Amino acid sequence: MKFNYYGHSAFTLSDDVTTILFDPFITENPWTQVCPTDIHCQYIIVTHCHGDHYGDTEAIAKANDATVISTAEVAGKAGEAGCKAHAMHVGGSADFPFGKVRLTPAFHGSGIAGGLACGVIVEFGGKRVYFAGDTGLFSDMKILDRFGPIDCAILPIGDNFTMGIDDAALAALWIQPRFVIPVHYKTWPIVEADPQEYKKLTETKYNIPVQVVDPGTTYEF
Repeated sequence: MKFNYYGHSAFTLSDDVTTILFDPFITENPWTQVCPTDIHCQYIIVTHCHGDHYGDTEAIAKANDATVISTAEVAGKAGEAGCKAHAMHVGGSADFPFGKVRLTPAFHGSGIAGGLACGVIVEFGGKRVYFAGDTGLFSDMKILDRFGPIDCAILPIGDNFTMGIDDAALAALWIQPRFVIPVHYKTWPIVEADPQEYKKLTETKYNIPVQVVDPGTTYEF
């Protein structure tokens, strides 16, 4: 499994056969100079409709004939723009050729009328990956492993709009993944969190490994 990080909360997971793009905020993302239409994927998972997450969904989906997977409201927006879309909602799961997607709660605004923000558990390439999206800490993180152990948890640490370092460390304790990748930090001064500080706290206090992946690089696990 390859995790390719574009910065903020935009990344891909790939097993060299299928590539899934998450929250594709690319054009206005200060971390990346990649052209959105140069990104190749078969699926796009969007956790909510704020601009720094929905981002370039429509352009990338159309360029790749990719399927947008999200809550009904966000999938509906993508569908109205001419994209292929699969609508789901929090608590639901669906099977795809690459594996399974389950939408989880996220305590955050949706960015679209009538919608909910979500996180996602993806079973893909023999791994189970939890991407929290934008969320505050919530106690049901303790039962996210009821469908099986989480191999990797991808958690926001930037504070102000999401969990900060302390809450994201506690989230790691509750989720008990094999390791954590922190995201959603240093994009702007208002989310100026240090991933190395997060790594030190989470590993020292809770004994959960943290893998810091620099924007523009790929980590294989």
